[in-house]
Amino acid sequence: MYPLKFNPILKSTIWGGEKIIPFKHLATEQAQVGESWEISNVPGDESVVANGTDAGKNLSDMVKEYKGALVGESNYQRFGDNFPLLIKFIDACDDLSIQVHPDDELARKRHNSMGKTEMWYVIDNAGGKAHLRSGLKKKITPDEYAAMIADNTICDALADYTVQPGDVFFLPAGRIHSIGAGCFIAEIQQTSNVTYRIYDFNRKDKNGNTRELHTELSKDAIDYTVEEDYRTSYTPEQNKPIELVTCPYFTTSVYDLTENMTMDYSELDSFVIYICMEGSCTVTDNEGHSLEIQAGESILFPATTKEVNVTVNEHVKFLETYV
Repeated sequence: MYPLKFNPILKSTIWGGEKIIPFKHLATEQAQVGESWEISNVPGDESVVANGTDAGKNLSDMVKEYKGALVGESNYQRFGDNFPLLIKFIDACDDLSIQVHPDDELARKRHNSMGKTEMWYVIDNAGGKAHLRSGLKKKITPDEYAAMIADNTICDALADYTVQPGDVFFLPAGRIHSIGAGCFIAEIQQTSNVTYRIYDFNRKDKNGNTRELHTELSKDAIDYTVEEDYRTSYTPEQNKPIELVTCPYFTTSVYDLTENMTMDYSELDSFVIYICMEGSCTVTDNEGHSLEIQAGESILFPATTKEVNVTVNEHVKFLETYV
């Protein structure tokens, strides 16, 4: 097997901006692209391979064909034919609705789905104006939560952050959150499309209708724990891996490289994904397959990859994630 690129799945939204198309160097007139699904196995939105002998196959076909050779033997035993991660770029020109996602147990019981634990890496912040919400800043009960939805005061209970490029937020299932206006982020999450909409600022569509809220469903899904700071603390450093998040669903590090580097994956029983956010580089695996990757691109190395040589073109910054 060889390193895989996929055709992006572009989604125009009412809150979408205009950053994704130039960021990804795409030739399309599609407007208000709020999301680029980089690597997806969500039913109906399966990514299609863009390069090599497997070009034209979707990710679902690839997992069924290559099994553990693609995802790792332990991952295949755990997830079967379901690729476990969904990778996105998100560009928010307006505030998204306030949401929460169920954990595995609740999602399985209610929706026959995996839960959704996720993380955000802030790429751009609209010149310092971007903000997001993550977690509760004061203790409330489920009944108080429902009352705050009803009287439009739920935002008073949420931690609100002005964000900078490089900020990281880990969002375990159950944590209330919302991407705010001006955020341009990379998102890594479990493969799940189950979202409970908590609050939508009473916005109305063109027909004057408000969107459905899932107040009762979300009451049982929320983790009401209050933490002092929901931002992930780390110290940026060049030319070495900086681990950002490790959890049962993914491990993610950031690389900010001005020098070439060799990655040793010989002991890792998993695929590896690079999500490039700045600059460019050439990646070459242990079998001699080479690909160039630049800002706005994502690449999937199959679990058979033992080593990756990264040749930097002046500078490159990317996220590395695996299960």
